[in-house]
Amino acid sequence: MSVKLMKIPGPDHPITVEPSRSHVVVKIAGRTIADTKDALRLKEASYPAVFYIPRGDVDMSMLERTDHETHCPYKGDASYYSIPAGGERSRNAVWTYETPHDAVSEIKDHLAFYPDRVDAIEESPIA
Repeated sequence: MSVKLMKIPGPDHPITVEPSRSHVVVKIAGRTIADTKDALRLKEASYPAVFYIPRGDVDMSMLERTDHETHCPYKGDASYYSIPAGGERSRNAVWTYETPHDAVSEIKDHLAFYPDRVDAIEESPIA
């Protein structure tokens, strides 16, 4: 069993989590899988920003939990879901940190989607 690293975000690896102030809609196979005005926007170091969507705004009936897991020393252990409606392309398309590290505790009970494994992640200003 290997020891999992835990690191704290800082100047060399900053992470910010803030309300997105956008209406975010995720679509696949002609269906809306997520629709929220309460997404969080996580920006980590030089990576592209990622929307984390509250579970309550995701159609969980369209997801199938997988046994795939990853570890991020800054965020914790991620669990994954596939989207059967998207076919093979949508395997492990969704991830979540069910017990995130304290530094990013806001993303608990939120899901994120890989943009290339869904048809669209649409962002528009909240009216």
